[in-house]
Amino acid sequence: MVLPRIALTVGDPAGIGPEIAAKAAADPSVRALCEPVIFAPFDGAQGRPPQSDDIRMGEVSAAAGRAAYETIVRAVEAAKRGEVDAIATAPINKLAFAQAGLPWKGHTDLLAELCGARRVAMMFHSPRLKVVLATVHVPLSAVPALITRETIDAVLSLTAESLPRFGIKAPRIAVAGLNPHAGEAGVLGPEDAAVLAPAVVAARARGIDAYGPLPADTVFVRASRGEFDCVVACYHDQGLIPVKLLSFGRAVNVTIGLPIIRTSVDHGTAFDIAGQGVADAGSMIAAVTLAAQLAKSRESSG
Repeated sequence: MVLPRIALTVGDPAGIGPEIAAKAAADPSVRALCEPVIFAPFDGAQGRPPQSDDIRMGEVSAAAGRAAYETIVRAVEAAKRGEVDAIATAPINKLAFAQAGLPWKGHTDLLAELCGARRVAMMFHSPRLKVVLATVHVPLSAVPALITRETIDAVLSLTAESLPRFGIKAPRIAVAGLNPHAGEAGVLGPEDAAVLAPAVVAARARGIDAYGPLPADTVFVRASRGEFDCVVACYHDQGLIPVKLLSFGRAVNVTIGLPIIRTSVDHGTAFDIAGQGVADAGSMIAAVTLAAQLAKSRESSG
């Protein structure tokens, strides 16, 4: 049996990415499912720090940001050529990207541009809870203006199209309210009634089994108990706090809407423990495992 080839990018080389990529690549459960291929700006197979005066373990730098970017580009090009079947990425550092003069706020928008994808979204996948974010790395003060009908319509459609890849044939999708109590009929904010509710009605008219907007303080509990298959969250922390509370270190970040398969970890670069050999590779192992499963599913369905 030919195993899928999964690219493991090491992320920011000054963080824990090289270590967790090496640990995941060597893990027996990973090697039973796929052929891991490490992409790094140095000898990533051993998880060693880069030999460079410009990159020092545990420190933010433009050099590390640029190295992470170039490694991601190489992995995406390999995926587009069919040399690897999926990509699992270790974490990058947004400040390092900024110091390197790179305009992207994270993997998601960078991958969308590299792949020419018009609509993408960040999904966090865990056994108990799956969440898709309507907005990602933006200030909280900017979120209300970004919650538009166009945005919510697109995210609901993309979520409904993507979930069958994860074995959910008829997904039930809940939309978390933006405001407390989902706006309380407009008393606590207009966005829920004016934008989210009509988007849900329109989605149902398109055949999507959507619900909401529902109060965010209970909808994630209901989803974790099996009432919904996925929750669309309005902003970053609204969706990621419940996922990480339930599954931190084992959840997987998936970019939906790309022509390639990309998964990632649910944590950051952890500069405080970089180079010490103590980083937990659990989320990286989960990311590679899910990437391999998605690759095999794509092959069997294609």
